Amino acid sequence: MVKEGGPNPESNFKLKDVIAKAKANNMPNDTIARSIQKAAGGGDGTNYEAIVYEGYGPSGVAVIVETLTDNRNRTAGDMRHYFDKFGGNLGQTGCVSFMFTREGDEYNPIAMVKLTTEEDVKNMEKLLDHLEDNDDVQEIYHNWEWDEEEA
Repeated sequence: MVKEGGPNPESNFKLKDVIAKAKANNMPNDTIARSIQKAAGGGDGTNYEAIVYEGYGPSGVAVIVETLTDNRNRTAGDMRHYFDKFGGNLGQTGCVSFMFTREGDEYNPIAMVKLTTEEDVKNMEKLLDHLEDNDDVQEIYHNWEWDEEEA
Protein backbone atom coordinates (compact mmCIF):
# COMPACT_ATOMS: atom_id res chain seq x y z
CA MET A 1 0.00 0.00 0.00
CA VAL A 2 3.01 2.31 0.37
CA LYS A 3 3.92 1.67 -3.27
CA GLU A 4 0.40 2.58 -4.44
CA GLY A 5 -0.37 5.52 -2.14
CA GLY A 6 3.06 6.75 -1.12
CA PRO A 7 4.90 6.78 2.22
CA ASN A 8 3.08 9.81 3.68
CA PRO A 9 0.22 8.76 5.99
CA GLU A 10 -1.43 12.18 5.62
CA SER A 11 -2.07 11.52 1.92
CA ASN A 12 -2.28 7.69 2.10
CA PHE A 13 -5.30 6.84 4.22
CA LYS A 14 -4.77 3.06 4.01
CA LEU A 15 -1.26 3.56 5.40
CA LYS A 16 -2.61 5.84 8.13
CA ASP A 17 -5.10 3.12 9.13
CA VAL A 18 -2.38 0.43 9.23
CA ILE A 19 -0.14 2.68 11.35
CA ALA A 20 -2.99 3.24 13.80
CA LYS A 21 -3.57 -0.53 14.05
CA ALA A 22 0.17 -1.15 14.55
CA LYS A 23 0.30 1.43 17.35
CA ALA A 24 -2.81 -0.07 18.95
CA ASN A 25 -0.93 -3.38 19.03
CA ASN A 26 2.06 -1.70 20.73
CA MET A 27 4.38 -1.85 17.71
CA PRO A 28 7.37 0.46 18.34
CA ASN A 29 7.51 3.65 16.24
CA ASP A 30 10.97 2.79 14.85
CA THR A 31 9.66 -0.57 13.61
CA ILE A 32 6.75 1.18 11.89
CA ALA A 33 9.12 3.73 10.32
CA ARG A 34 11.50 0.97 9.12
CA SER A 35 8.61 -0.91 7.53
CA ILE A 36 7.39 2.20 5.72
CA GLN A 37 10.92 3.02 4.53
CA LYS A 38 11.44 -0.58 3.41
CA ALA A 39 8.17 -0.56 1.47
CA ALA A 40 9.00 2.78 -0.14
CA GLY A 41 12.31 1.44 -1.41
CA GLY A 42 14.48 2.49 1.51
CA GLY A 43 16.33 5.12 -0.48
CA ASP A 44 19.23 2.72 -0.99
CA GLY A 45 18.22 1.49 -4.43
CA THR A 46 16.96 -1.84 -3.09
CA ASN A 47 13.81 -3.12 -4.73
CA TYR A 48 11.29 -4.76 -2.45
CA GLU A 49 8.64 -7.16 -3.65
CA ALA A 50 5.34 -8.02 -1.97
CA ILE A 51 4.77 -11.79 -1.98
CA VAL A 52 1.90 -13.72 -0.39
CA TYR A 53 2.61 -17.27 0.82
CA GLU A 54 -0.10 -19.80 1.60
CA GLY A 55 0.13 -23.06 3.47
CA TYR A 56 -1.20 -25.36 6.11
CA GLY A 57 -0.14 -25.48 9.74
CA PRO A 58 -0.68 -28.45 12.08
CA SER A 59 -3.98 -30.33 11.60
CA GLY A 60 -4.85 -28.35 8.48
CA VAL A 61 -4.91 -24.83 9.91
CA ALA A 62 -4.94 -22.47 6.90
CA VAL A 63 -2.22 -19.78 7.01
CA ILE A 64 -1.67 -16.77 4.74
CA VAL A 65 1.56 -14.80 5.13
CA GLU A 66 2.07 -11.40 3.47
CA THR A 67 5.73 -10.51 3.03
CA LEU A 68 7.82 -7.66 1.69
CA THR A 69 11.26 -8.84 0.64
CA ASP A 70 14.37 -7.82 -1.26
CA ASN A 71 15.29 -11.50 -1.76
CA ARG A 72 12.46 -13.80 -2.80
CA ASN A 73 14.66 -16.94 -2.60
CA ARG A 74 15.65 -16.26 1.02
CA THR A 75 12.09 -15.52 2.05
CA ALA A 76 10.65 -18.57 0.26
CA GLY A 77 13.26 -20.76 1.94
CA ASP A 78 12.44 -19.28 5.35
CA MET A 79 8.71 -19.80 4.85
CA ARG A 80 9.18 -23.40 3.69
CA HIS A 81 11.47 -24.12 6.65
CA TYR A 82 9.01 -22.74 9.23
CA PHE A 83 6.03 -24.64 7.82
CA ASP A 84 8.00 -27.92 7.52
CA LYS A 85 9.61 -27.65 10.96
CA PHE A 86 6.34 -27.11 12.82
CA GLY A 87 4.09 -29.75 11.28
CA GLY A 88 2.71 -27.95 8.25
CA ASN A 89 3.53 -27.44 4.62
CA LEU A 90 3.88 -24.47 2.32
CA GLY A 91 1.44 -24.65 -0.57
CA GLN A 92 0.80 -23.09 -3.94
CA THR A 93 -0.91 -19.75 -4.47
CA GLY A 94 -4.63 -20.22 -3.91
CA CYS A 95 -4.36 -23.39 -1.81
CA VAL A 96 -5.92 -21.75 1.28
CA SER A 97 -7.09 -18.28 0.20
CA PHE A 98 -10.47 -19.74 -0.80
CA MET A 99 -11.03 -20.37 2.93
CA PHE A 100 -10.99 -16.62 3.60
CA THR A 101 -13.02 -13.62 2.53
CA ARG A 102 -11.17 -10.43 1.73
CA GLU A 103 -12.55 -7.15 3.02
CA GLY A 104 -10.21 -4.20 2.47
CA ASP A 105 -6.77 -5.16 3.76
CA GLU A 106 -8.28 -7.86 6.20
CA TYR A 107 -8.43 -11.68 5.37
CA ASN A 108 -11.32 -13.13 7.38
CA PRO A 109 -11.56 -16.92 7.82
CA ILE A 110 -14.80 -18.50 6.64
CA ALA A 111 -14.51 -21.41 9.10
CA MET A 112 -12.24 -21.89 12.10
CA VAL A 113 -10.13 -24.97 12.94
CA LYS A 114 -9.74 -26.12 16.53
CA LEU A 115 -6.55 -27.96 17.45
CA THR A 116 -7.15 -30.98 19.66
CA THR A 117 -3.68 -32.10 20.74
CA GLU A 118 -1.18 -30.28 22.92
CA GLU A 119 1.56 -31.01 20.35
CA ASP A 120 -0.45 -29.33 17.56
CA VAL A 121 -1.10 -26.29 19.74
CA LYS A 122 2.60 -25.96 20.59
CA ASN A 123 3.64 -26.38 16.94
CA MET A 124 1.10 -23.79 15.78
CA GLU A 125 2.32 -21.33 18.41
CA LYS A 126 5.93 -21.92 17.35
CA LEU A 127 5.03 -21.51 13.66
CA LEU A 128 3.32 -18.18 14.36
CA ASP A 129 6.20 -17.02 16.60
CA HIS A 130 8.78 -17.76 13.91
CA LEU A 131 6.71 -16.07 11.22
CA GLU A 132 6.21 -12.99 13.42
CA ASP A 133 9.95 -12.79 14.14
CA ASN A 134 10.86 -12.77 10.44
CA ASP A 135 11.68 -9.23 9.26
CA ASP A 136 10.14 -9.86 5.83
CA VAL A 137 6.73 -10.84 7.23
CA GLN A 138 4.20 -8.00 7.25
CA GLU A 139 0.92 -9.77 8.14
CA ILE A 140 -0.20 -13.27 9.13
CA TYR A 141 -3.74 -14.59 8.79
CA HIS A 142 -4.98 -17.99 9.95
CA ASN A 143 -8.14 -19.86 10.84
CA TRP A 144 -6.96 -21.36 14.13
CA GLU A 145 -9.62 -21.10 16.81
CA TRP A 146 -7.39 -20.41 19.78
CA ASP A 147 -8.83 -20.22 23.26
CA GLU A 148 -7.47 -19.90 26.78
CA GLU A 149 -8.08 -23.58 27.58
CA GLU A 150 -5.52 -24.60 24.93
CA ALA A 151 -2.76 -22.44 26.41
